[in-house]
Amino acid sequence: MMNIAVLTGAGVSAESGIKTFRDSDGLWEGHDVMEVASPDGFERNPFLVLDFYNQRRRQLLTVQPNAAHIALANLEKNHDVSIITQNVDDLHERAGSTNVIHLHGELLKVRSTFDEDLVLDWKEDLNMGDFCEHNHQMRPHIVWFGEMVPMIEVAVEIVEQANVIIIVGTSMQVYPAAGLVQYAKDDAKIYFVDPKPSISETKRITIFAENASSGVPKVVELLK
Repeated sequence: MMNIAVLTGAGVSAESGIKTFRDSDGLWEGHDVMEVASPDGFERNPFLVLDFYNQRRRQLLTVQPNAAHIALANLEKNHDVSIITQNVDDLHERAGSTNVIHLHGELLKVRSTFDEDLVLDWKEDLNMGDFCEHNHQMRPHIVWFGEMVPMIEVAVEIVEQANVIIIVGTSMQVYPAAGLVQYAKDDAKIYFVDPKPSISETKRITIFAENASSGVPKVVELLK
């Protein structure tokens, strides 16, 4: 049984119909990213921010896991698998993966603006006036720009212990997630699945230059 760390990004969820939001001009659904994904943006216009995530949450509830999510879940039958994802959806969990680390938060959770450890499951719209037990507004449980990434240390420990690393659906250009690979063991085997890979194949790195739904099942088959 191998110890496998899987790093996933937006490309995995995009094939399920989840919008990646970030356009080539840097806008998210017509908004500057700092308007809808920063503490300052929330303070300036909380109605806009809540509406943005309400729309994302509604859409998430209409889509299903794809072949990549399912293949990664099946990998647990033979190996010790930890998924470290930059995605805020729950598609890995719905596919059956049991050890998922969300670096950037979770769309189907909200937290108190008073106590960041007060986190609730949430599938409905979140509105102004939805207060926690301390009578403070709830906010999306999302790691916004300028905020700490609380799960990064856990992710580092997972990568350090892995014999195999699978990178899928991410350019590995967004930090701090992009820095995780540097913690890999010298002899760890790396599989990179992306239609436009940003790295070159080496003796250590095997590249599948294709979409997640076709490439990930091939990697999983190899690892059986």
